[in-house]
Amino acid sequence: MTEKDFCSCEIIHEDAVREVAANLCEREEYVALASLFKLFGDGTRAQILHALELHEMCVCDLAALLGVTKSAVSHQLKALRLANLVKFRREGQIVYYTLADEHVKRILDIGFEHLREE
Repeated sequence: MTEKDFCSCEIIHEDAVREVAANLCEREEYVALASLFKLFGDGTRAQILHALELHEMCVCDLAALLGVTKSAVSHQLKALRLANLVKFRREGQIVYYTLADEHVKRILDIGFEHLREE
């Protein structure tokens, strides 16, 4: 970093600081938000989420699709389920997973859109 990368002002912009401070969330919300985004930070989980955005699937189908064990998929789905990113329904002995809601789909879509920007 060079010196031009730092602010050299000596006056705090009190209006800006006050306005932003009034609109910040509680610290716990930032911790929760960071934890949410950490779940998107694993390639396998991201791939599972994208697959579930495209189609409802069971653990066996996801394992076959991703080339990993059913145990590995189940482990990832548990983390995603606990974070309310996926939901499931049972049909007999088969459990089908989908994205929990439209918000999860939008997070994925916005992420891909950002990655594909030129």
